[in-house]
Amino acid sequence: MSIVPPPPLVGRATELRALIDAVTRPPAVVLVEGEAGIGKTRLVRAALDRLPSGDRAVLLGYCHQIREPFPYGPVFEALRDIRGRLPAAHRLNPVTGALRAHLPELAGALPPSPQPLDDPRAERHRVFRAIRALLAAVGPAVLVVEDLHWADDGTLDLLRFLTGQPPQGLAVVATCRRDGVAGPPLGRAYRHQPDTANVVVRLAPLDASGVASLAGALLERSDLSAGFVTRLHERTAGIPFVVEELVRSLPASLPGADDPDALDRAVDRAGVPLLLREAMAERMAGLSPEAARAVRAAAVLRLPAGEQLINVVGGDPAAPSHAGPDSAGQNSAGSGPAGLGSAGPGSAGPGSAGLGSAGLAEALRAGVLHEHPGGRYGFRHALAQQAVYAAIPGPERRSAHVRAMAALATTDAPPLVQLAFHARQAGDTDCWVRHGTAAAQQAAALGDTALAVEVVEGMLDDPDLPARDRGPLVLMLSRFAATGLSHQRVVRLLRQVLRGDFLSRDVRGEVRLNLGVVLSNQAGDAAAGRPEIMAALAELNDRPTLAARGWASMAMPEWGAESLAEHAEWMARAEALVATADNPELSAAVLANRASFEMTTGSPGAFDVAARLPAEDPRAGVRREVARAYCNLHDSATTVGLYAAAERFAREGRRLALETGAQYPAFLLDASAIRREWLTGRWDGLRDRAASLGESATETPLIAVDLWLVLGLLALATGEWEEAVRQFHRAGLDAPEARNAPVVTAAAGGLVDLHLARGAVDEAAAEAERAVARLRRKGVWVWGASLVPSAVVAFARAGRMGAAAELVDEYAAGIAGRVAPAAHAALDAARGALAAAGPGHAAGLGHAAGPGHTVGPDHAVGLGHAAGHGHADAARPGLADAAAFFARAREAYAALPQPYAAARSAEGEARSRLALGDGAAAVVYREAAEQYGRLGATHDAARCRRVLRDIGVDVPLPRGGRRGAGALSQREREVARLVALGRTNREIADVLFLSTRTVETHVATVLRKLGVRSRTQIAPPA
Repeated sequence: MSIVPPPPLVGRATELRALIDAVTRPPAVVLVEGEAGIGKTRLVRAALDRLPSGDRAVLLGYCHQIREPFPYGPVFEALRDIRGRLPAAHRLNPVTGALRAHLPELAGALPPSPQPLDDPRAERHRVFRAIRALLAAVGPAVLVVEDLHWADDGTLDLLRFLTGQPPQGLAVVATCRRDGVAGPPLGRAYRHQPDTANVVVRLAPLDASGVASLAGALLERSDLSAGFVTRLHERTAGIPFVVEELVRSLPASLPGADDPDALDRAVDRAGVPLLLREAMAERMAGLSPEAARAVRAAAVLRLPAGEQLINVVGGDPAAPSHAGPDSAGQNSAGSGPAGLGSAGPGSAGPGSAGLGSAGLAEALRAGVLHEHPGGRYGFRHALAQQAVYAAIPGPERRSAHVRAMAALATTDAPPLVQLAFHARQAGDTDCWVRHGTAAAQQAAALGDTALAVEVVEGMLDDPDLPARDRGPLVLMLSRFAATGLSHQRVVRLLRQVLRGDFLSRDVRGEVRLNLGVVLSNQAGDAAAGRPEIMAALAELNDRPTLAARGWASMAMPEWGAESLAEHAEWMARAEALVATADNPELSAAVLANRASFEMTTGSPGAFDVAARLPAEDPRAGVRREVARAYCNLHDSATTVGLYAAAERFAREGRRLALETGAQYPAFLLDASAIRREWLTGRWDGLRDRAASLGESATETPLIAVDLWLVLGLLALATGEWEEAVRQFHRAGLDAPEARNAPVVTAAAGGLVDLHLARGAVDEAAAEAERAVARLRRKGVWVWGASLVPSAVVAFARAGRMGAAAELVDEYAAGIAGRVAPAAHAALDAARGALAAAGPGHAAGLGHAAGPGHTVGPDHAVGLGHAAGHGHADAARPGLADAAAFFARAREAYAALPQPYAAARSAEGEARSRLALGDGAAAVVYREAAEQYGRLGATHDAARCRRVLRDIGVDVPLPRGGRRGAGALSQREREVARLVALGRTNREIADVLFLSTRTVETHVATVLRKLGVRSRTQIAPPA
């Protein structure tokens, strides 16, 4: 075997410059992509070696192919050695104390641990904030995460958080493969931040000249023939790692340049055409038996492992028969949770320094194995491990796996995922199923549903899984999915399983029922989920308890296109079935759905039903159903406008969800709380909170629809039309019959307002007609609070006064006797809009035009800003009645509270008063403008201020604290935000109700104050 120097970096000059440039200008996010062996790690190491000298921390973390449920492990691994760079504990952000339990190596350097939080999502967010604060404290820093394609969901969430809000001095570099993987490596929720450098470095195979340069450098020869290079390129496909391994396997004395054919034959004799294992075989042949045994043991273990474990698995007679403290795994930092097979740095114990240790040392010197952090040893690349493993004879492989099982089983916290893997490879089916099942259950108990699903899915995909074990595993998988968050992989697998015929009828029915629940809930696809539930009910004739659960699920009126009467019939069926069963958990589940049913329809008896929920039952399964009920009650109470009650339900739901591990309802609660915050006027930071929560809900569109709705409404209030349309469609308007009906109804109301704001009256009326038809078909009129007033305006402006009046009458009848304060306030607003649109009463449209600037259609958007079209109905109230209705709506909204809706009603009142010549109009307009301004509804505030200017009332913009002579004013900040969104001056003028020339002046001032020359350099103000 030839001895060659370390491989150089060849053919990557452009990529290297791009990487160094990004890392030296933090904050930055760099993804280095390419297939296995392409040189991703080598490029990163070369960039780190070439960074300009300075006090920059380099933090290295690794994702592993076989992982135990230890979220954030790669990042914690990277952080464990930063103690020497930390300032004194009292100078650190106190939130970093939350990392004491995760980073015991740094515990003495961190502030005290804060009190634990009751909410697991809040606790996770605090850990994320603590990691960001710690990285800020050691900055400038480069965080390198290798093999991102193997990252767990928690690590991906953390990296999305860090890259979404990176410390100023942080550059994140991640290497990843994209082989057959759809979507971006950090998930579809990842968004490029405008103030962060985002670079993707894609590495392609070397061309022939690159292969020639690499081989020439490795062989220290410049006389390689064209034929030799061509053959080498063909055999290696230009993958640098394979080129290196093949060249290393060539004989030490290669023919000279005078015999090019012999040089070509040397490549052929190496026998590695496109495959690495033969090159590795050549290298293995040069090792002593002891060293080869250590290498084969490392290949069997797959993960980097400690010396003692390698010796045991390799069959070293001098090694003890147990693994000791150095079992394989990524948790070598000792910071993993108990029971997950975490391992400390492997120190060789007595008896381990025999032939095995000498063999391991030889393998390291030969470069076949490499040392990894934490005293672990393994291959530099997965390709090398696979090549060695494939060359091990079958009986020897099985024996090694048996030894690995025995060694790992003796550790204090056996790594169940690894034990299942080794049992499968050893051919021990019973142990494989036992360990795999236990690993999945353990992962699910720890909240790592994704890993639980991955383990079970892998077992079900294996054709050697005994038929007797398939049914229980499929059932386990469906139950995991029904209570967890991940669903995409599970749905595919369950559908595949249901196409087979090996499940019994009752198991098939339960699996199909769980599939339907997952599709309806986690996937948010009622159109696909509800037929599965109905099919399951036909298979559950002999299992009335499960059938009751299915009927109760179908009874929830928020889903499906059926009428309220049909939902009520299904609820009655569920209650009849549960009455015959002695099953407290099922009884609680059906009662939970009944309570939600009553609340969401505004039933006067809803609170009486909710009071019967067994919140203090000692059984965890029962309390878990109550947790789900409280979370649903929070959502329903939010929809109908009972916000104080919603907050009480949220507190109790969160407490019970934490006690019982009810993961899915807790996430649902977080999302619907965002909608409550929007309705009640808590807008400060709401956009960021909604977007951040949405990033963690990439697989759960049901949770996300509330978030997309709020983001759309916020965009509407600031005049970001395209963003609002996009978010409203994400909230359910893309498939309204299959999405959450109350949210879809609210999104439709927002879209009607948007069309009116843009003067698209026909589109507004058409959208209103579709949405009202859905609401009428469902029959739950209390959901129309966010739609009906806007629909009345749209119908009136389209000249359809009859439809507008009919809708008001139908809405009044539909909410009569219902406990739904938001709906009753909306009825007054709708009546105000109808009255303002009466014959001859255009509610001031066209009166406020100044020179060169006519009042556009957006002046008619507020509640009651309808154009004067329609029937000459003498019984219709006039403008005075409109003002009274709006005033009453304003008072009702303020009491809820719904400050944005109150401001819109105030604007309607002011417009009606202005048309009547009432001097109080200006005062009400000013109050509306101020309320809009406090919320951040810049487009609405600008509309009111425009009217006030036109009637001669000076309304100065609200001012914040002094920021210095070069700071942007409030108006300049609004203009800068719209410029950063890519708006033209004409579009900005329309949004802020200014002249184009005024906007041009503001843009010039913004450019001067920010010290930039181009509009494209303007970033959104913080």
